[in-house]
Amino acid sequence: MDARRGLLAGSAVVAVGVFVAMLAGYTAGWAPLTRFDDAALAPMLRVGEAHPAWVTAWDVFCTVLGPTVFRLITIVVIVVAFARRNVRVAMFLIISVELSGLVTEVAKTLVDRPRPAGALVHAASSSFPSGHALGVMVAVCALLTVALPLVGPGRRGWLIALGVTLVVAIGAGRVVLNVHHPSDVIAGWALGYAYFVACLLLIRPVRPITVPDETPAVPGTAR
Repeated sequence: MDARRGLLAGSAVVAVGVFVAMLAGYTAGWAPLTRFDDAALAPMLRVGEAHPAWVTAWDVFCTVLGPTVFRLITIVVIVVAFARRNVRVAMFLIISVELSGLVTEVAKTLVDRPRPAGALVHAASSSFPSGHALGVMVAVCALLTVALPLVGPGRRGWLIALGVTLVVAIGAGRVVLNVHHPSDVIAGWALGYAYFVACLLLIRPVRPITVPDETPAVPGTAR
């Protein structure tokens, strides 16, 4: 395993550790974690109850830029990848982005944590981990992996910054709406990142989707 793969694997192990810590803290009723969750939810509940438009804006934001929309966008990229005969990119996106919803549902079913009592909008299923945090983390990381080789070096930093901002904002939005404890969101980010790295190590998209399958070594030698 080369150094880069080792670093990726190591970062995934750390992420799994964070997920396990959040899970253990919840199941054991760890008082500091409970206080941390409550300290974030209580003021957001007061603000939301006093300002319905604030709630609506965050609800729309989390819906428009939620994991379902990202999976629909990714389907388009998958179709393009298949059309350009880049099967590795297509399979990577299918396994990472499209199947991340299954990872979320399995985790939610196993943990079955109730939603916060003061949820300001309706949210289906259980609370731990946050499906929005997990799904957007996986989608953003996977799409950036595919997109970054297609842009110039000067734009890559901006794309990464945009992706990080979006991941953080969606996670924060779920707490603002009181549909997730902060520990749910942290667990979702951690599990989502670990799952993304596992997919990346399993099926690495070695070529960007716009690169042709064959390039003549010398101009004029194509047949």
